Amino acid sequence: MTEVLFYHLQDMLLENVLPPLLEKSLDRGWRVVVQSTSEERADALDAHLWTYRDDSFLPHTTWRAADAQDQPIVLAVEEGNPNRANVRFLVDSAALPADSHVYDRVVLVFNGDDDSALTAARGAWTDCKSRGFEVTYWQADERGRWQRRE
Repeated sequence: MTEVLFYHLQDMLLENVLPPLLEKSLDRGWRVVVQSTSEERADALDAHLWTYRDDSFLPHTTWRAADAQDQPIVLAVEEGNPNRANVRFLVDSAALPADSHVYDRVVLVFNGDDDSALTAARGAWTDCKSRGFEVTYWQADERGRWQRRE
């Protein structure tokens, strides 16, 4: 069964949150697709993932690459699973893909300081529950550590 995790960002930037989550995914041996809503945003994330930390290497590519199927992380702007990922991250209010059920885990990261993102996340929560997915809600504590909330 697909597990859907909702990560609620408040006073946090996706650029600071996404790389450690991707690192944890790779540490677990998972393949990942990160879906945003525009080519410009995917390109910005692509550039950021190469430079976010001097002492780290996060192997990834975009959906445009000829060898996308061989990469552990692919940045995309539409549905599809070019690298046979078992985890899909949805950012910038990207919609749940029709094939959500094929993933072990879907991680929806949303900006709680943006009313439209909050509304989209609530709609996705309802949709996930109606599909029978196991859903959990996560929020960072005062030290920036993710805590599961009920």
